[in-house]
Amino acid sequence: MQTLTRSPRISHFSWGRLVVEGHPPFKGAKIFPCGASEWDWKETGTHHVPGIQPADVEELIERDVEAVVLSKGYWERLQVCPKTLDLLAEQGIAVEVLQNETAVERFNELREEVPVGGLFHPTC
Repeated sequence: MQTLTRSPRISHFSWGRLVVEGHPPFKGAKIFPCGASEWDWKETGTHHVPGIQPADVEELIERDVEAVVLSKGYWERLQVCPKTLDLLAEQGIAVEVLQNETAVERFNELREEVPVGGLFHPTC
């Protein structure tokens, strides 16, 4: 029987702050099996519109995730570029695009079942 490589659990989520077990607080985070890092939109040119770029999910794909959770923000202002969804579908990765609180809950559920990655934007 193969052991599941789990992503760290999100233990706290509030406006502008995300706490991932085993890591310092983040303003925005990429979470993946065995780790997490700050999600810096400047690296990929991400803006609220057109939203999460394919380059934003590449690190998650490289970590062999089977599912991805993308948060849209508290007021759902962060969009997801259609090319990003296409890339994940081409890789056979299930994706869920959800409002922040729901995204955190779903991520913490999925981390118990499959290798999961996530992008979390803890504001707007």
